[in-house]
Amino acid sequence: MDLFGTNGVRGIANEYVTPELAVNLAKSLGTYMGSKGTVAIGCDTRISGQMLKSAAIAGALATGLSVIDVGIVPTPSIQYYVRDYADAGIVITASHNPREYNGIKLIAGDGSEFPRDGEKEIEKIYLSGKFSTVSWEKTGHFRADPSVNEYYIKNIIRAVDVEAIRSRKFKVVVDMGCGAGSLTLPFLLRDLGCEVLTLGAQPDGTFPWRNPEPTPEALTELSDLVKKTGAAFGAAHDGDADRIVFLDENGVFVNEEILLAMMAKYMLEVEKGPIVTPVSSSQRMADVAKEEGVELHWTAVGSINVARKMMEVGAVFGGEGNGGLIFPKHQYCRDGAMACAKILEIMVGGKKFSELTKSVPVYFNAKTKTPSRDVTGTMGRIQKEASRLGLTTDTIDGIKIWYDDGWILIRPSGTEPIFRVFAEAKKQERAEELMQTGLKMVLKAEKA
Repeated sequence: MDLFGTNGVRGIANEYVTPELAVNLAKSLGTYMGSKGTVAIGCDTRISGQMLKSAAIAGALATGLSVIDVGIVPTPSIQYYVRDYADAGIVITASHNPREYNGIKLIAGDGSEFPRDGEKEIEKIYLSGKFSTVSWEKTGHFRADPSVNEYYIKNIIRAVDVEAIRSRKFKVVVDMGCGAGSLTLPFLLRDLGCEVLTLGAQPDGTFPWRNPEPTPEALTELSDLVKKTGAAFGAAHDGDADRIVFLDENGVFVNEEILLAMMAKYMLEVEKGPIVTPVSSSQRMADVAKEEGVELHWTAVGSINVARKMMEVGAVFGGEGNGGLIFPKHQYCRDGAMACAKILEIMVGGKKFSELTKSVPVYFNAKTKTPSRDVTGTMGRIQKEASRLGLTTDTIDGIKIWYDDGWILIRPSGTEPIFRVFAEAKKQERAEELMQTGLKMVLKAEKA
C-alpha cells in the first residue's frame, strides 16, 4: 500500500480520508519525531477540514507533540510559519481536487514539503500501527495562533519592491474560488496599493463558485471582468493557494509554461544562478537558461523534487509548469501569492502582461494518454527500444526522448494504470507528430 502520492495523502473525505486516518497519520508523525517538538496544524476551506484537523490535532497531542492550531490557511502560509515557529506541520488540503476530496500533507521543519524518505518512514509506522502514545500527564500542549496569514502577507511585502509597486496603483481582478487564498491574496494586493476586485473571495468549502482547479473554462467570469474594468491582469488560485494562474489585460489565459519561463527570465536578470524544473516542463526553460548563461537542472515531476534540488544546487528560481513557482529567497515551496507580488514587481517596468508573455520563445504542445496492462514491463521495453534506435534519452522520471526540434515524454501515471504521452516542438504539426510517435512506442511495447 502506497499511502503518500505526489502531494500527500488524498481521497474522498470521510470515505478514504477519514478521522481515523488523520489521527493515526498524526500519531505516526509524532512517533517519527520521537514524541518531541511542536507541530503547526491548519486546513483549507473544505467543509471536511475542521473534522480532519481536529482528528490530526488529537493524534499529535496523544504522542506528546505540542500543537499550534493555525486555522484556515493557504499551504504556503503555514509552510512559512512552520519554518520560523515549529518543527513540523500538517495541512489538511486536497489542493485543486474537487469539493468532495480532502487530503493530509506533511511539512518539514524547514517549511518545505516533507522529504520522500521521511514519508516512507512515516508510512512504515502507520502500517505497523505501533505508535508512541504518552501517559496522561505527558500529552502535548495546545494553543491557537490566528495571526499566521498576517505574518505571511507581511513577509511577502518585505520580499518585493513595495514602494515601486504602490506607486503604480495597479487595478487587479482576482478569482479566489472560495478557497484559502481568500484570506490572503486580496489583502496582500490591497497592502501593495492595488485597486482589488474579487470574485468568490468568501471562504466556502462547498466551492459554489467553481471547482478548486483554476482552468481556463472555469475562469470565464474573471476574463469578462478583466476586460470590462480595464484591469492590469486577472489572477486565480487553486484551493490551497500554492499555485496561481493569470489572465492578461485582454482576459486571455496565460499558459503556465510561458508564466514559468517568463518568471525565470526576470529572476535571472536580477540574479544569475542555477534554475530547476521537472522533466515535464517546456524547452522554454532550457532556452532561457542558455540565453542567460546559467545551468538548468531537470528533476522528477513533483514540487518536492524541485524544491530539494534547488536547495542542493543553490538555485535562484524554480518551479513547475502548472502555476507552481518557487522563490528560494522567500521560501522553498510553491507560493501563489508571492508569484503574484513578483508579477506586479515585473510590471512596474511599464510593460503590459501580454507584452511580457511574448518575451519567451514560442513552443507548441500535444498530449494524450493510453491504458497499460503492465506499466513496469512496458516502461522497460520502451527504454530498450529507445536505446536500440540510438535516441537521446533522459530517465529521471519516465523516459524523455530528445530530438533536434522537440521532445517526447512518456510517463506512467502515479495514480492509475495509464501512460501519459507529452510532446513539444516549434510547430504544432510537429508536436502532434512526436506525440503519435510516443504513443506508437507505448502501444508496441504493450504488445511485446
